[in-house]
Amino acid sequence: MARLFSVALLAAAVQWMLFAGLVSGDAVQDLQKKVRPNLDAAIAKSKTCTKEKLQIRKEWGDIPAAEKKQYIAAMLCMMSKPSKMDQKKYPGVKSRYDDFVAVHINQTMNIHGTGSFLSWHRYYTWAFENVLRTECGYTGTQPYWDWAKWSADPEKSPIFDGSDTSLSGNGKKISHKASMYGPAGNGGGCVETGPFKNMTVHLGPISPAVDPAPPRNPRSDGYGDNPRCLRRDISNYLSSRYLRTQDIVTLLNSKDLNTFQNVMQGAGGAGGAGMGVHSAGHFTIAGDPGADFYTSPNDPAFWLHHGMIDRTWSIWQMQDLNARVNIISGGTSMMGGFGGKQQSLDDNVDLGVVADKVYKIRDLVSTVDGPFCYTYDS
Repeated sequence: MARLFSVALLAAAVQWMLFAGLVSGDAVQDLQKKVRPNLDAAIAKSKTCTKEKLQIRKEWGDIPAAEKKQYIAAMLCMMSKPSKMDQKKYPGVKSRYDDFVAVHINQTMNIHGTGSFLSWHRYYTWAFENVLRTECGYTGTQPYWDWAKWSADPEKSPIFDGSDTSLSGNGKKISHKASMYGPAGNGGGCVETGPFKNMTVHLGPISPAVDPAPPRNPRSDGYGDNPRCLRRDISNYLSSRYLRTQDIVTLLNSKDLNTFQNVMQGAGGAGGAGMGVHSAGHFTIAGDPGADFYTSPNDPAFWLHHGMIDRTWSIWQMQDLNARVNIISGGTSMMGGFGGKQQSLDDNVDLGVVADKVYKIRDLVSTVDGPFCYTYDS
């Protein structure tokens, strides 16, 4: 009890100091280090994970250039491998990479604003990492995007600077209108720099939030073949407001899972503004397909964004692993719509052709149990 009290006091003190401008260090990483002993205790109790097996996920800016290039090469490899889906049912699914996009499209309304949002995306991101390794020879771990580190100017981050060790840069600057999420940025057109400048997007759009609108898909479900370029409209409008260290600390101070999920996804959001870190990350990238929450995995930066989503959840959990792991909150359909029932830890998570096994949510709530054995650098 004393340890939990001290962790809570630390988080509250850090939050106050950040808002007061008294500290400038990485308060999120400081908190992660503080609660690391709790994770070590969980590893000691795990039936599947050991300290020797534990894999460490790192921030993109901290990864050596050779490993960045290997990660990029593995993604390009996935984009060149044939799909495992039925081509008659899914004619727009052209590659192994597209398989992941199609799975996300198919389950979108049951994995956002639901009790499975965090666990589903944890398994989904891990499955992507696993395919990179087993099918494309990647030997590293899934990187993440530390939002706060680059919140003042994401375009100049090593993720989006357009170099050969980036995930490509902004889109070409074109004339376009503001979106409902903020003013038009300095891009909007096709990505013309970096490793993914020649990438072809095939699926969607389904719910585009971009100007000019992408061409309509030949099928209403978005599974038709609709070849076009990768577009982005990266700016700091949202990142400098909702992806700062103090925004993440506020999220980590959530007292219960329901609050944590709602603030993360924007129900209340940072400062009550209705923009959580989840949406702010996606719409900082923006463009097509990044601003379409059905097809957003089609932007290569999706995986780093959701790596950070998972890191943030894991730090929140580590503050009290006994009370914050085997719990569930929320329904089974987006924001409780369509008459969905309450989510259960015994509900299944089935990723189809992108994963080998169907798990129950209760098997996916710890990064050091079930199929998982990883943590984040601290």
